[in-house]
Amino acid sequence: MRTFEFTVVAAGLDPEADDFEDRFFAAGCDDATISFQKGAIILEFARNAGTFSDAVRSALLDVLRAGAKPVHVEPDYLVSLTDIAERTQLSKAAISLYAKGERGQAFPAPVARVTTESPLWDWVEVADWMHRHDKLSAEVLVEAKVVRAANFAVQRATDADKKTLSAERLKEEIGRRRELVDADVRDLSG
Repeated sequence: MRTFEFTVVAAGLDPEADDFEDRFFAAGCDDATISFQKGAIILEFARNAGTFSDAVRSALLDVLRAGAKPVHVEPDYLVSLTDIAERTQLSKAAISLYAKGERGQAFPAPVARVTTESPLWDWVEVADWMHRHDKLSAEVLVEAKVVRAANFAVQRATDADKKTLSAERLKEEIGRRRELVDADVRDLSG
């Protein structure tokens, strides 16, 4: 067992309610620091599990069991050059050279805010590129893929009926995404 750190952003419970924190603890979120920021419930987990995927999956289901609606898992998949530098522990100057094509080839193109001074990249694409160029561990790449898969699962499970999120629907979507991530992990290992 290892301890994995990540954040679940949730909604749907009143932070002023007397039982706000108790609901999370009773549902198994006793390994999370809970706060309410900018209109969202923030649960910062330090969860023990066999894999990062298991940690995220169980946390999402525990948040749902508490009566809250998971909105997404962080760290976010859209990243700036500064975010990339922080996550890779490389200098911002080095990352900028990669992004401009002045060091290394075929660095991923930005996927959002492309015409602005501060474009954003898909963290999974960047992590994959960094891993293939021996700048990032396979573990970090797998975690990036798990977070994106979990967020797609939450989105699809919610989109199914537009309003509510059931544990069964979330489990089903996580299962689908997990198969894809597990296949990627096997490819990285082999």
